[in-house]
Amino acid sequence: MAVVGIDIGFGFTKAFNGRDAITFKSIFGEARDIQYREQMLGAARPEDHLHIELGGNAYFIGELAERQSNVRSFTLDQDQFITGFARIMAITALTRLAERGAPVRVVTGLPISYYRRHRDEVARLLTGKHEAVVFDPAGNRTECAITVSHVRVIPQPFGSLFNHMLSDLAEVTDKRFVQGKIGIIDVGFRTCDCTIADRTRYSERGSQTTDSGIAKAYTAIASKLKELTGVNVELYRLYDAVARGAIKVRGKTIDLKTMVDEAFGKLASSIASEVERLWVDDWDIDLMVITGGGGTVLAPYLKPQLSGEVLALDATADARLNNVRGYWKYGMNVWGKELRAAKS
Repeated sequence: MAVVGIDIGFGFTKAFNGRDAITFKSIFGEARDIQYREQMLGAARPEDHLHIELGGNAYFIGELAERQSNVRSFTLDQDQFITGFARIMAITALTRLAERGAPVRVVTGLPISYYRRHRDEVARLLTGKHEAVVFDPAGNRTECAITVSHVRVIPQPFGSLFNHMLSDLAEVTDKRFVQGKIGIIDVGFRTCDCTIADRTRYSERGSQTTDSGIAKAYTAIASKLKELTGVNVELYRLYDAVARGAIKVRGKTIDLKTMVDEAFGKLASSIASEVERLWVDDWDIDLMVITGGGGTVLAPYLKPQLSGEVLALDATADARLNNVRGYWKYGMNVWGKELRAAKS
């Protein structure tokens, strides 16, 4: 029996089992026959070919859907995401990271404002036996039964708190996060979650979810590209372009640096203002943590606008995995003794 942390985000789904991690775009499309399946050059990454069958329906997931599916599904609607995406994304991740034939325990998270409404629904969707078929790049099919025995759903930003607080052995290593008052700013794709952990206790007063995710900046960039080119660029196709600082549309390379600086600067100002209003009575915060995939790219714009000590980001780590690594550590802390006893 193993523990897997899964972060099902609007932009990316991330999962971690203590050893391996996988990250893929939270989009799916109809599976279709591919006439030529060989990788032309180089080796394919595991997340490059995610093709599963679930509930009698076959799906291409992530970049494979973006590359091959005529009809692709992507949403920024929370209710639609839970009912139509969460199980597909989670089971896809588990087919790659869960031990075959062994029950698995899952820790996942939800944005603060949606936690109470969707917590039980997410646990119900993921708990139990899931019959899936996995297709490899050559089209060979493998039956894959995933049994999820336990599901813990926690407020999303607490994943990053546990990641900083706990070691890979799920033991407390940094007492600042246990004894102090920590403000967490978790910038995701669609949402921005802000919360306070006062000696690890959740503060309702200091917590909220807003729509100030990185998608707001991407939408502004996409609108400018539409004005310049007449092309509607899907938001999930901007990830790599923003990272490169340029995009090619119909053979013309467009420099995105000015657009990105303007859009990210406005978003950072908006988040900083929201944080200042939300934490006006929490002037005794010891440390602030910027986290999330959006937090990584937004930190240079956001950090100068925050009043107080801000934890320095580890440039060598993928901040998109902060929450999911924390979910796994939390699961090992909760269930570790029981799992070790079962193995002995």
